[in-house]
Formats: sequence, C-alpha cells, structure tokens
Amino acid sequence: MIDNLIWFIILSLLAEIVGTVSGFGSSLLFVPIAGFFLDFHSVLGITALFHLASNLSKITLFRKGIDKQLIINIGIPSIIFVALGAYFSKFLDSTILEIVLAIFLIVMSLTLFIFKNLVLKPTRSNSIAGGALSGAVAGLLGTGGAIRGLTLAAFDLEMNSFIATSAIIDLGIDLTRSVVYTANGFVHVHDLYLVAILIVVGFVGTFVGKKILALFSQAQFKKVLLILIFVIGVITMVKQLV
Repeated sequence: MIDNLIWFIILSLLAEIVGTVSGFGSSLLFVPIAGFFLDFHSVLGITALFHLASNLSKITLFRKGIDKQLIINIGIPSIIFVALGAYFSKFLDSTILEIVLAIFLIVMSLTLFIFKNLVLKPTRSNSIAGGALSGAVAGLLGTGGAIRGLTLAAFDLEMNSFIATSAIIDLGIDLTRSVVYTANGFVHVHDLYLVAILIVVGFVGTFVGKKILALFSQAQFKKVLLILIFVIGVITMVKQLV
C-alpha cells in the first residue's frame, strides 16, 4: 500500500512537470498512469480535482499576458462540451473507456510526431471547434489538453501567455466536470486523501516545470513526450486486452 502510494506520488509529479513543460497539461500522462492504481471512473474524478490545484498553480506562476478573447472563444465551448462528455461517461463501461483512451493516446502521439509542423489556422471558428472537441474528450476520457494545446498554438502566443490562458480555460473545464463526476458517483470519499497530496504535487511540479522551461527547447521536450505517450498508450491497450 505504502509502496503504491510512493510510486503514485512520483509518477504524478512527473506528469505535472512534463505537462507544464510541454504545454499539453498533466492529465495526458496522469490519466493513464493513475489507471494503474485506480479504476477508470475513479481516475476521472481524481483527475478533475488534481487539475483544479494544478491550474491554480499555473495561473499563479504564469499569470502574465492572459488572452481574454481566446478564453471566451475556446473556454465557453470547452465548458459546455466537457459537461456533456462527463455526463455520458457514466453510460460507458470503464474498460471501453480505457481502450478508447489508449487508441486516442496512440493516434494523437503518432500524428503529432509525424506531422511536426501541424498547425491550425488562427480563426475564431477553429478556436471554437477546438474548444468544443477538447472539452468533449476531457469529459469523456479525462484528458483533452493536447487538443486545446494544438488549438492555442495556432495563435502563436508567448510561452507564459500560452500556459496561463490554457490554465484558465482548463480551470473552467475542471470545475464543470468535477461537479458532473461527483453527480455520477466517480468521486469517492476514500480517495479524497489523495487530493491533499496532489495539491502539493501540482504546485511543486509546476514550479519545477517552469525552471526546466528556462533550460530546454520545448520542441525537443515535446518529441520525448510524444514517444512516452505512445508507449503509455500501448501499455494501456495491452493491459485491457490481455
């Protein structure tokens, strides 16, 4: 039990650091990692609560240059569709959701790795569509940060502005899905002790991630991250099929 908790904390911290540096958010790694310790519906609940702390720390440390128009264009459809995705997640078996998550991780990592220069046009319609899609995926699978990151990247934001704007949008997403997941019964009293631990992990991981951003190229870091996401996707798939 103690060994599992230690590994959970270490891997959660890694997910937060990598999520901060890459700009994709911690849930992209945290959701499949947490799936090795908790059932998938519990993972959805604990991820939303973890992200609340994680995004507050990002807003605190990267608060300069927030883009209010993108928060409206991406944030509003994200909040609407995350509520829908979170609601419908209760009707799907957790095994099916994990298989879908594995497929999503594998396809997304391969796509972004092969098409390194993949960018969207910086239009209002793309920001709204990207927000809706990232929200729906976040609600259903627990992680939509990569889609939101790709959408925000189209607008060529400065790094602090990118992370802070993404964090504010994500904060609205997490508040919304936390309510829906709680109503679905995904947030369990016996798991709540993890929230206090993850609040500390969120702030420490974000702080370390900010320091790393000053030392390394984000493009190089993303390449390593995409390989890691692909491997985790394959492991998640194998875990469900064997």
